[in-house]
Amino acid sequence: MKLHQLQALVASAESGSIRGAARMLGISQAAVTRALRELELEQQVPLLIRAPSGLSFTEYGKALLLHARLVLNQLEQAQGELARLKGQSAGRLSVGVTPWIMLTFLPEVVLLFRQRMPEGQLELFESLMAVAQPLLRDGSMDFAIGQLQPSPTSAEFTSEALFDYQTAVMMRRGHARQDCRSIHDLLDQNWALNYAPDGHDALMHELFWRHGARIEERRIVRAHSLAMLEILIERAEMCTWAPAILSMAPAFLGRLQTVTLTETFTPRQLSIVTRRNSTLSSAAQCFIDCLLQVIRRHARSAKKEDQQLFDTLTLLV
Repeated sequence: MKLHQLQALVASAESGSIRGAARMLGISQAAVTRALRELELEQQVPLLIRAPSGLSFTEYGKALLLHARLVLNQLEQAQGELARLKGQSAGRLSVGVTPWIMLTFLPEVVLLFRQRMPEGQLELFESLMAVAQPLLRDGSMDFAIGQLQPSPTSAEFTSEALFDYQTAVMMRRGHARQDCRSIHDLLDQNWALNYAPDGHDALMHELFWRHGARIEERRIVRAHSLAMLEILIERAEMCTWAPAILSMAPAFLGRLQTVTLTETFTPRQLSIVTRRNSTLSSAAQCFIDCLLQVIRRHARSAKKEDQQLFDTLTLLV
């Protein structure tokens, strides 16, 4: 496979047409068509389905597209690292950040990173793992700070543990059921939950099934952002299950109620998650160093608010 062929494949997918791919790459439509045909001939499989409505991909094409994106993203990172070593650029860094880190430590981490790498191009995602995994997989994201749950696809990734953290059932302060003492008393309520595409059963087992509780699927809304969870909890009276530290984060203090249940939940682990066998850039290593410095400073702090945060956390680094 040749680089220009993979570029033609990815550009065709992103633009949805040969014409769009040609415009994106700055070459002729004939050159794009030739590159795609060469690729199909060399691999001896059909990759694209051409129709008046646009392009679509065969199963072979979809499989190759995933790897093509990864190759091109890796090359872009390599070029950025070489440019940094030559003093031309500090490179680009894309990081997924779980919401409770965003609400607690992230501002200080970003400021420290900007001091150390003022020329770096930083891109941050509010990154529940459902969002992060596809971006890690195709190389669009360098690493994520999140929870890697056991699943059929988790072997694609590797993780370095930062914290063990406690979780809790939460609802709006003043909710009619805030004094409930069992998960069984909340099965008739609507829930807003987040989980990775293949993480449904693991979440349901931890929250409901292992406690002998069964909830109707229609009562669960799968929410993909913290803002969405917040709106559904506060305005739609929904329950959620989240890191206990959220209720003590400044943005939610006094608004979220942790429900004290007889059922207990296994502590979760927050990690730095990367694609297996990937190499972190110097910018990524710098960001991680800044994160660890900020976390350790807060862990040693005598301030009441820091001590409250670490009542729900166990530092592992």
